[in-house]
Amino acid sequence: MSNKKRMLLVDDSRVSRLMLKAIIMSKYSDWDIVEAENADIALAVCKEGGFDIITLDMNMPGRDGLTVSPELQEACPNAKIALLTANFQDRVKTQALEQGLTFLPKPITEEKILNYLSEVCAE
Repeated sequence: MSNKKRMLLVDDSRVSRLMLKAIIMSKYSDWDIVEAENADIALAVCKEGGFDIITLDMNMPGRDGLTVSPELQEACPNAKIALLTANFQDRVKTQALEQGLTFLPKPITEEKILNYLSEVCAE
């Protein structure tokens, strides 16, 4: 049985997406990784094909991660979603948890990402 996953990286920063992708590919080189630079593109690709895991930036032009999250969950009901943010306000953390998201504080490190992915893959 293959452990290959389909993952969507949503972040307006190209550098952040490249860094995330490099970390993920270092351990999960056979995964299918799709990138989206904003909420609308993320939603469009999510509707095209299901994803197992989504990383979602909080602060993006247009709609932020918490605003688009319910629509992504509807479009990809089986996806595990992690909110990546440098916003440490309790309100953001609480809202993320209420929406069933995993809260991953920035800065992103290899350790944080790989620990999260190993937890998700173990479920």
